[in-house]
Amino acid sequence: MTEKIVSFVMSGGVGSRLWPLSREDNPKQFHDLSGAGSMLAQTLRRLKAGGDGDWPVYLIGSERHAERLRADLAGMDLSGGRPIFEPVGRNTAAAVAVAALQTLAEHGDALVLVVPSDHAITTDSQFWATVAAGAKPAREGRLVVFGIRPGQPETGYGYIEAAGDEGDQVRDVLRFVEKPDLATAETYLAAGNFFWNTGIFLFRASAMRDAFLKYEPDIWAGADRAFAAASSDLSGLYLPLDLYEHVPAISVDYAIMERAERIAMVPAGFRWNDLGSWQSLLDVGASDENGNVVIGDVVAFDTAHSYLRSEGRLLSVIGMRDVAIVATQDATFVAPVAQSQNVKKIVERLEQSGRLETRFTPSSDRVLVVGAHRRRVCHWLFEETLPLWATAGVDEVGGGFHEALDFAGRPLGKPKRMRTMARQIYAFAVAKARGWDGPADRIIAHGIDFIAARGRSENGGWVRAIGVDGAVVDPVEDAYDHACVLLALAHAHMSGNKAARALGAETFAFIDAHLEDERLTGFLEFPGGNGMRRSNPHMHLLEAFLAWYDVTGERVHLRRASRIIDLFRSRFFDPDSWTVGEFFDDDFTPAAGEKGQWTEPGHHFEWASLLVDFADKTGQGDLVGIARKLYASAVANGLNRATGLAYGAVSRSGMPLDQLSRSWPQAEAIKAAMALDGAGGPDLKPEIEARVGRLFRWHIDPAPTGLWIDRVDEKGRSVAREVPASIFYHLVFALTRYLDKTDGANDGAG
Repeated sequence: MTEKIVSFVMSGGVGSRLWPLSREDNPKQFHDLSGAGSMLAQTLRRLKAGGDGDWPVYLIGSERHAERLRADLAGMDLSGGRPIFEPVGRNTAAAVAVAALQTLAEHGDALVLVVPSDHAITTDSQFWATVAAGAKPAREGRLVVFGIRPGQPETGYGYIEAAGDEGDQVRDVLRFVEKPDLATAETYLAAGNFFWNTGIFLFRASAMRDAFLKYEPDIWAGADRAFAAASSDLSGLYLPLDLYEHVPAISVDYAIMERAERIAMVPAGFRWNDLGSWQSLLDVGASDENGNVVIGDVVAFDTAHSYLRSEGRLLSVIGMRDVAIVATQDATFVAPVAQSQNVKKIVERLEQSGRLETRFTPSSDRVLVVGAHRRRVCHWLFEETLPLWATAGVDEVGGGFHEALDFAGRPLGKPKRMRTMARQIYAFAVAKARGWDGPADRIIAHGIDFIAARGRSENGGWVRAIGVDGAVVDPVEDAYDHACVLLALAHAHMSGNKAARALGAETFAFIDAHLEDERLTGFLEFPGGNGMRRSNPHMHLLEAFLAWYDVTGERVHLRRASRIIDLFRSRFFDPDSWTVGEFFDDDFTPAAGEKGQWTEPGHHFEWASLLVDFADKTGQGDLVGIARKLYASAVANGLNRATGLAYGAVSRSGMPLDQLSRSWPQAEAIKAAMALDGAGGPDLKPEIEARVGRLFRWHIDPAPTGLWIDRVDEKGRSVAREVPASIFYHLVFALTRYLDKTDGANDGAG
């Protein structure tokens, strides 16, 4: 076989049948399941053996796995091939269309070999000999598939019914059959002309193009538009989200193979296993004298023909037969190996209830000691940052608080935003409640006196910003600012400030008169405002309403909060992607373009905390499940894997849109983990400690005493030029709550 073959590896699957090892953020193709490296790396090496290593090899995978893909590609020569990154999964038809487009553009009408990334195949020579047998019909314009003669009635595979006689190198495909039940699989095995479908395809690029144009022209046209607009750099080709997300999502089997004519099948001459179940890993793994495959820290007695794997702590097993037991840091799976295919039912149940364990893999460096960071947190809060901001952060001359400090702790002459003034009042009220012995009452009164004297609008609301000279520089009565003021006044009232209750009542009156949408669908951005609507001001109003209910016990505040919860359920939350949108049109439909895709991990964490709080107050327990989904979505899709920090923004499909990591989302992640810990889900105490550790590692410890690095780039480098006071309230609340939750640890402080 001398004609060049262009190979494409498909690496977009999740492999949920191998849960709890394989997860959405770390699917099975990245795992070493057979002791010879990751499944993806093995596949790439196998394809590199074709054409004496001179034939190009491409890889089509998820952009969210780009770092993992690049790691497996490190040092590997793809002979002119490269990675192609999908911004969102659109099933295999779109990927195969892209493979044909790439081949036609770079290599002409060459033969194309498409293979999954996660199958175990015995030898390179047998594999390529089988491919060579399919080259002749492929050159003639036929689509070629490869079948495995079944050795048992397998219900986890699709089947191919083939014509022809035993020993034929090439057979005609009669039909494709979906995964059968056991009785049907037994009849297929007895018939002798049914083969397992390997999901490996060989075709001439023009033949696949023609098949798409005949059967699925919309998929071809959409893939063509996305491919033509793709961007390229040294790391690979990146398909654009705004075009690729509109390509119909369907498998190539349904789109093309089950409809095309004259499809050829080559019986495989290689040993094959898709490693799609724990049974399959037991079949191919190196077993001990009792037929057990044992991986990790495992002690077993009187146990036979079982797959036993531990990814951390000791696993001990006695008296078991024919079982799979897989233990990870946060989950354990136990089942008879004959039923291990049904793990997908467990995964579906977990996802329906919003459990986190299907979407992300716990970090191996998580701190297991509860309260491990108490001493550092106590010292930083009470000895470093509160004393600094109680002095350098307070404007004793102009009133109120400084908007920002430089890294020498000196105030910067910037206009004072109302939200910052309110948040400083709030932070010192929280500090007082936690037992800080500094001048909290004086600072709270100082802040309230300033905003009451300088920040009131003509309508009885609050202006957006005040200049350093005390004059109003932005008179807009912003809903976000009013939420911050209400939150501050609630906690100031709780701390004993005598003016806070009346100012709170006046603020509620202004909101009712000027910011309430007359359609009773949320609140306006500002009086008379229309057009773009945001979820974020509503989230902060929810926070304020719940605070006032805590302070007063008046159910009117809970009713206000309930209206926002209804809007969250009906408009803000997307149950399919587990995300909260940020930008909406005036009728609360998602905004067009990138704004409609924009989600912020930090806000997911904030919403999660608030949903748990509201559920505690009202008994709406299903909100806890939604809160877990928000947390899981933010962790699975919104974290920079290099630092473990939350990105500024990601798309609904998990593509980074803002790769900066600010300090406040890390604080909100701590709050969310604490809210969810013990709320009927997994033990998140190690997660809490890990998140506190990351906050200090990247944002607090590198900064001068009492300050923090607010902005960190994707490599963990500081890009901050100042220390914004508006972040102070996030840090104070998260860390004081951490001290409350870990109270009892022997730290001798706080």
